[in-house]
Amino acid sequence: MLEQQLVKKAGKQYGPSGKIKLIYFIDDLNMPQDDGLGTQTAIALLRQAVDMQHWYDISKLSLKEITNTQHFASMNPSAGSFFVNPRYQRNFWITNVPFPDNESLFQIFNTFLSGHLKSFRSAVQEQCPMIIKAALQMHTQIVSSFRKTAINFHYEFNIRHLSNVFEGLLLAQPAFFQEPEKIVKLWIHESERSYCDRLVTYENIATYKQLMCDIVKKTFTKNNFSKYFQKDNPENLIFCNFTQGISGDKQYDQILNDNLKLHINDALKEYNDNNAIMNLVLFEDAMKHVCRVTRIVMPSQGHALLVGVGGSGKQSLAKLASYIMGFITYSITISSTYSIADLKTDIQGLYFKTGVKQESYLFLFTEGQIANERFLVYINDLLSSGEIADLYTGDEKEVIVNQLRAKCKAERGTDNRDVVWTYFIDKVKANLHMALCFSPVGESFRRRARQFPALVNCTTIDWYQDWPYEALLSVSENFLSTVELDNEEIRPQLVEFMPYSFKIVNDLCKQLKDQEKRAVFTTPKSFLELIQLYSSMLGSKKTQLEEAKERYETGLIKLQ
Repeated sequence: MLEQQLVKKAGKQYGPSGKIKLIYFIDDLNMPQDDGLGTQTAIALLRQAVDMQHWYDISKLSLKEITNTQHFASMNPSAGSFFVNPRYQRNFWITNVPFPDNESLFQIFNTFLSGHLKSFRSAVQEQCPMIIKAALQMHTQIVSSFRKTAINFHYEFNIRHLSNVFEGLLLAQPAFFQEPEKIVKLWIHESERSYCDRLVTYENIATYKQLMCDIVKKTFTKNNFSKYFQKDNPENLIFCNFTQGISGDKQYDQILNDNLKLHINDALKEYNDNNAIMNLVLFEDAMKHVCRVTRIVMPSQGHALLVGVGGSGKQSLAKLASYIMGFITYSITISSTYSIADLKTDIQGLYFKTGVKQESYLFLFTEGQIANERFLVYINDLLSSGEIADLYTGDEKEVIVNQLRAKCKAERGTDNRDVVWTYFIDKVKANLHMALCFSPVGESFRRRARQFPALVNCTTIDWYQDWPYEALLSVSENFLSTVELDNEEIRPQLVEFMPYSFKIVNDLCKQLKDQEKRAVFTTPKSFLELIQLYSSMLGSKKTQLEEAKERYETGLIKLQ
């Protein structure tokens, strides 16, 4: 990676092209793991480059003198190995960057939001200072209320999440936001997407809603938003970009429940007509997840991290959301011989389609496809910067640059090689989105998030909670609707019995965990398997006695 930016000068000397100086930016300097001997291989190589101004050629084992380079690094003091070789660290001038105070944050976000709202009505513009103050108060409350723990390792809220809120506010257009109340609703919605969707329990979600309700009541006294925070049957507040249907104009606006169900059902029907059929039951919670995924992948470099137990519907809903956005969904096919070289080839194909052909893709990647942990090195680079260092050779880069010279010159006024390559990476960032589907069960998710920070830092998390009773009831009703019964009067009781029986099993599992300290997981996948088995049993027209008699008569069994 260090050598890719260097060219041969004279003799053993290597450096950046021309007379310019090359600055290596090393992010997460303290991430490399100690090898047990008090050293870190990556850091040792960097130290050699700084102290000795050389390193050795890997193939010829000859000396390479490195000139006109400089190192600039950053690291997070709360994550990583907490150790950096002091012989390397002594070369740096170290400074601490604290979290900005509220005055600085207000100035930053006021610049963006007030500038965007200049074309809006004056009544809408007047809400700008109040929204920013409320957003800063909310962020402070979130940081103090939801602390990072060993289990909730992703409860780390920073300016990135605050920026996501305002990124959503900047999607508002004057034609659709005529009333000041509506821009406040948008802020409430975007805050919920940035903060609430990361929370892992219904208790945490209830705490969040209470905090938001208190701040809204104190800040926006003229409006009544309590209906969105009621404990029983709160009114849904959903914004999406398909309010006119999947074939209509993509304008980000509020959508009502009836229209949402109509548009998503139409999208599912159209998807099933053009792809392998997905037999989905679109209950309210599922439709909300579809809206969340479309919101995440809407902007450039929008990547989703979907976390939930097996059978939650992560992959199916991501495919539906991708179809609604007009993206092509791509997923790798794992085999016993699938290697890192195969993964690089697949990513190269995606980069060509999104960067050169400039088509929009959703790369669906599940933890079951991690045949080798080193796969995540490439996924981490794709998420963080979009540029994977050793993905292309020099000749392959030249081919891509030559294919894009004309487009780059038309858009950016130059066909310089470095500018064209940056243009290619920018197009990849704009058109390639990832949906990572992980399960929170076990230690693997936490370990991978610690080793590859971009999995959490460069994605927006949508945490799939346990299916509510209404969802289980909808699924039960859907599966049992096609089953023939001798007595139709018992159908409602059968539909209600399935969610009830699943709840009993869930309670027993929790009881077992409390008593035996041993976790037994019941997932939506378990419920689907149970209800399919039950449906097949109910659908049989013959009783067990008739089947036994028939088997006896055909000689398949013998009575003792």
